[in-house]
Amino acid sequence: MIDVLIFIVSGTLAAATALLFAAMGELVAEKSGMLNLGVEGMMATGAASGFVVVTLSGSHSLGFISAAVIGALLSLVYAVLTLVFRANQTASGLAIGILGLGLSSAIGKSYEGTTVPSLPDLPLGPLADIPVLGPMFFQQDIMVYISMLTVVAVWYGLNRTKLGLTIRAIGENPQSAHALGLRVLLIRAGCVAFGGAMAGIGGAYLSTAYTPLWAEGMIAGRGWIVVALTVFGTWIVPRVAFGAYLFGSMSLLELSIQAFGANIPSQLLSALPYIVTILMLAVISRNPAFIRQNSPASLGADLKLN
Repeated sequence: MIDVLIFIVSGTLAAATALLFAAMGELVAEKSGMLNLGVEGMMATGAASGFVVVTLSGSHSLGFISAAVIGALLSLVYAVLTLVFRANQTASGLAIGILGLGLSSAIGKSYEGTTVPSLPDLPLGPLADIPVLGPMFFQQDIMVYISMLTVVAVWYGLNRTKLGLTIRAIGENPQSAHALGLRVLLIRAGCVAFGGAMAGIGGAYLSTAYTPLWAEGMIAGRGWIVVALTVFGTWIVPRVAFGAYLFGSMSLLELSIQAFGANIPSQLLSALPYIVTILMLAVISRNPAFIRQNSPASLGADLKLN
C-alpha cells in the first residue's frame, strides 16, 4: 500500500509538471486579456523542437531553451494577428494551434519512435533518504522543482508587483489603461510571448523527460486541458496549480487501479482525466457570477484603442 502511495504522489508531481508550465503561461496571457487557444500547437512544437535539440546536442538545457524560443515565436505570430491586424482572438488561436501541430509533425518526422536519455533526479542529499517522504517528494528531476517555483513566481508577480498590477489593469480595461499611458500592445505581446515560451517548455518536458521519446500526437490534448484548467482555477494561481496536480493524479489512476487488479476497461481509465476535467468545468459553470468575478473583463474581446 505504501509503495502504491509513493508511486501516485511522486508520479503526480512529474505528470503535472508540463501542465504547470503551460498553465502558468496561459494564466498570465489571459490575465492581460488575451485568450490564446493555440496552447496545444505550441506545446507540440516545443516538444518536437526540444527533442530534436536534445538528440543533436545531448543537452537538456539547450532543448528547453529552444522549445521556449520556438513557443514564444509561434505565440508572437498570434500576437501580431490579434494586436496589429485586429484579428479575432478565438479564430487566430485555433489557427495557430493547427499551425503548431503541423510544424511539430514536420520537425519530428525524422525522429519518430527514437528516444533520448531522461533527466536525472536532482540529488538532494539526506532529504532523498527520508522514509516515504524522500521517494515521494525529493527524488524528482530539476524541472519538477522549477515548475513549483514558477507557480510561486507567477503568483507573486501578478499580486505583489507593479508589473502584475499593470497586467491585471490591462486585462480589465485596456482602453482606460491606454488612456493612462500604459503600453497596452507591448505588454499584451509580452504576456503572450511568455505564455508561448512556457507552453514550449511544458511540451519539451513531455518529450525529453517525462516520456523521453518523440511520437506524433504525444501532447494528446494537454494544451486544451491547460485552457480548461485556467477556467477551472478561475484565474487564481493556486487553484490552477491544484487543477494541474489533480489532472496529473488522474492520469496515473489507470496504472494504480491495475496494480490492485481491478477489472476496468483501460479505455475508460485513459479517458478518466478528461472526464474529470469536463465535470469540473460543468460544476464551475453552474456559478457564472463567481466566474465573472475573477475573469479578466476584456478576455477574448477585440482590442479597440483610441
